[in-house]
Amino acid sequence: MSTQNPIERLANARHEFGEHGGVNMSVEASTTFTVMKPGTMPELFEGRISAQQGCYLYGRHFNPTVYQLSKQLAAIEGTEAAYCAASGMAAISAAILQLCESGDHIVASNTVYGGTYALLHDFLPAKANIHTTFVDVTDLEAVQAAMTDNTRLVYAESIANPTLRVANIPALAEIAHAANSQLVIDNTFSPLLLSPAALGADVVVHSMTKFINGASDIIAGAVCGSWEFVQGLMDLHTGPLMLLGPTMDPTVAAKISLRIPHLALRLVEHAVRAQVFAERLNALGVSVVYPGLPGHADYELLNELRCEDYGFGGILTLDLGSEEKANELMDVLQNQYGFGFMAVSLGYFDTLMSCSGSSTSSEMTDEDKSSAGISAGLVRMSVGFTGTVEQRWQQLQNALQDIGAIDAPIDSGDLSRAG
Repeated sequence: MSTQNPIERLANARHEFGEHGGVNMSVEASTTFTVMKPGTMPELFEGRISAQQGCYLYGRHFNPTVYQLSKQLAAIEGTEAAYCAASGMAAISAAILQLCESGDHIVASNTVYGGTYALLHDFLPAKANIHTTFVDVTDLEAVQAAMTDNTRLVYAESIANPTLRVANIPALAEIAHAANSQLVIDNTFSPLLLSPAALGADVVVHSMTKFINGASDIIAGAVCGSWEFVQGLMDLHTGPLMLLGPTMDPTVAAKISLRIPHLALRLVEHAVRAQVFAERLNALGVSVVYPGLPGHADYELLNELRCEDYGFGGILTLDLGSEEKANELMDVLQNQYGFGFMAVSLGYFDTLMSCSGSSTSSEMTDEDKSSAGISAGLVRMSVGFTGTVEQRWQQLQNALQDIGAIDAPIDSGDLSRAG
């Protein structure tokens, strides 16, 4: 796989002009597509010609606008191909169902997004007889021990939600491939920062709802891998994207495509601010976790794997000790200081904060949350870039002092109190 900076790969990808020469690609709203000769139709249905040759069949199969966005995602991830879906969970589900059959086994990280956990822990065993063993993927011996003759894939998040542990992608790939399994990596937390395919992953999935889209106004997902794998997703007989129908609307694809060129600028600013806040919180003695802090368990690993142009990511966590205290902090931050919003999701231009154990990880059992290190008072912050750094820092520091989490003096006047 290419070791280029992802933005260099994207810049080198072919740009599609609009139908009439516009600098932006056109939106192809057709649900079905014509052929010039009758013999072409059977070839499309039989898969002998495809979107790769500029031939299209039906909007649930391949759409030209969605396909162009997909090529942008493939360029970012350094894969042969990609295709976009209606949500991140659609992308994750399709990738897993493409790789697994009834009776197969998955080894997955014990720290994943709650929806992914529910899919693996509850839905797939009940509906498809596909079972998952959850392990700490930072413990490579545990991963190896969990592998069986029926294991078809190893699944992990590049940076885990919400614990921010970092997957050793090359080592996981080695374990998976030695067992004739595939490595699937969810790279939602770290687009551009990490390139899992270059590090050995076979399939990369994204919730593009988050950082890639950046405005919290569109639900979308993507699957990146080989062209053969993407074709399989769209197979007319067994393709999970084709047959289950999580189709991305072409207008949505066009909107996201226009946000890709400034993705790098946004990610850098998210990371810069998260780094500043994490360092200052750490200096105040607050229980903060951020991969860019030298004390983070995976700091050296991430330093080795990352593209250094994009910092250490835009997400940090604070442990307030209890859900009550976590809620108190978020309430003060939102309703008294206007620091950000109590909301799930991430990658928005304003800061979003949630108590993970009772929100985005609530699908997990208490035992599994404890095993994963998700405490009741854990607050996940997706650090935004509105306002100035000093304004937002003052608000955060004031709020922590207000709830008794710190005793530090206020450096400057209470300049940023809302209202």
